[in-house]
Amino acid sequence: DKPTLHRVEPFDPSGDAAILRKAMKGFGTDEDAIIALLSKRTSDQRHQILLKYNQVYNDRDCIKDLKEELHGHFEQAIVALMRPMPQYLAQELHHAMDGIGTKERTLVEILCSLNNQWIYAIKNAYYKEYQKQLVDEIKDDASGDFKKLLISMCDGKRDERNNDPALANTIAQQLHTAGEARFGTNESEFRRIMTNYSYPLLKEVFEEYKKIEGHEFSKAIDSELSGSFKKGVMAIYDIVENRPAFFAKELHDCMWGPGTADRTLIRLVLVRSEIDMQNIKEEYLKMYNKTLVDAIKGDTSGDYKKLLIALVEG
Repeated sequence: DKPTLHRVEPFDPSGDAAILRKAMKGFGTDEDAIIALLSKRTSDQRHQILLKYNQVYNDRDCIKDLKEELHGHFEQAIVALMRPMPQYLAQELHHAMDGIGTKERTLVEILCSLNNQWIYAIKNAYYKEYQKQLVDEIKDDASGDFKKLLISMCDGKRDERNNDPALANTIAQQLHTAGEARFGTNESEFRRIMTNYSYPLLKEVFEEYKKIEGHEFSKAIDSELSGSFKKGVMAIYDIVENRPAFFAKELHDCMWGPGTADRTLIRLVLVRSEIDMQNIKEEYLKMYNKTLVDAIKGDTSGDYKKLLIALVEG
């Protein structure tokens, strides 16, 4: 995986906090200084700057100061940058389940794409923030097989160590038996397999499945499953097959057509810049004959645009 954002060394949180304070002091705000600083620090480093800021300027609160000085999507993105990543993603999950209707795509994108370690960190952050267990919130909010899928993802029990390709044929046979080989579908078997085995092993399983059935496993998902459960399983399939392409499509979709899903755009750029943004940019260009940077330029403006591009370009 190739991120666009790397740790800055040597790192001086106290000096960075002073730069941030200076950018907000006096008449007018120096947005460019804020962008230059924060777009070149990892999540962990930004959090250290925030702690230093609150400690050195002990009558002040860094996030409150930023909110007072900035506005619009730029403010939203900067505030998101200053939250520790697990806390930020916990807030995003909470927002996806809050109010009328559930933003299922957000739940799928976050819970189905991160490894066990991330899932545990997010669950802890969620409890700290809302005094509720993430899994209980999901139980209240989702239903049916989709609910069960999210709960399985939330358990963080995927066996990430076992990549033994010798198992692939047996598991592929199990998928075949649970779906296309019978009348009606055994959804719980689909769920078990998609949420318990490592991604490299699942990739082998899908190869074997193709040999058994003569077509991609995605076709089985399409014909055997329905609704949100189908979308969730398809997302896991797409992530296993080509994770950067999955995120390139998510980025494309949130900018496609009239209006931009800014909340999604901010989240995807923020999170993936530290994981695999370089890979995503390559896939984006292949898939849409356009660079991701050009897509963002065409869809955003001002300081908000500058910040996103700084994170994407690295």
